[in-house]
Amino acid sequence: MLLESEFNFGDRLLCLRSPMMRGEDVSEVQLRLGTLGFDSGRVDGIFGPMTRQAVGSFQRNAGLIFDEVCGPDTFEALIRLQGRAGTASVTTVRERVELERIQADLKSLRIALGSETPAEPLTVSLAARLSPQVSALTLTDGDWSDQAKAANDFDASLYLGILRGTDDLVETFYFSTPGFESVGGHVLADLILKEMPATPDLRMGEARGMRLPILRETRPPAVLLKLGNTRNENTHDETTREQNTRDTERRNDLVVNSLHRALERWASEPVA
Repeated sequence: MLLESEFNFGDRLLCLRSPMMRGEDVSEVQLRLGTLGFDSGRVDGIFGPMTRQAVGSFQRNAGLIFDEVCGPDTFEALIRLQGRAGTASVTTVRERVELERIQADLKSLRIALGSETPAEPLTVSLAARLSPQVSALTLTDGDWSDQAKAANDFDASLYLGILRGTDDLVETFYFSTPGFESVGGHVLADLILKEMPATPDLRMGEARGMRLPILRETRPPAVLLKLGNTRNENTHDETTREQNTRDTERRNDLVVNSLHRALERWASEPVA
């Protein structure tokens, strides 16, 4: 399978097909269309129905042959018109408007919670903490793309996933690609790190923009929280093992409380 990064802007014809075309060239088309006022959806590098519609609208407005296929004439027109409408993408504006519309409290949100393993205690505990006041969907089966689809079908207001690392570094990831980033995702990623408990076995990292499938393919703002497993649960000493278990449970409680506070703050102010 070819890597998405192998295609540059104009290297190939772009159109809607199954499976959908993906790549950096698709992202570039989406970004250029967005800055010209044509809404192609998120700048996610996936040529879906919204991107096809935006290409067709652009072709009509530019006096090109209308076929909803991004070919040489469309590429040339996008290059020629670059910069005439500024640099702000309509996608960024739309996300800000949608987020400002949901500013309220946590109870008004629909939250999708995911993890890479079915038995992730943080996901289960956070879902229990949110219930029954918040409409929450717990996703623990399938790969990240499956979880993104489930979150989209749930019409989630946001997605929060848990990753397990191999060290004590705590990091958060939100969707970002050259020329575009998820405003709401960035805000939530920062809030989670600010609310994390100050414990010896949690070393704070930073919020980073990434193009991971779950972040790219989830329509609402999405954040992944990476936490490490720093204690040896496989020790043969029963006393040490029990102490490690208690420490882990205590830390998980602190993290769940921190995530709940971050979600509350995000619900009241999801854009900076």
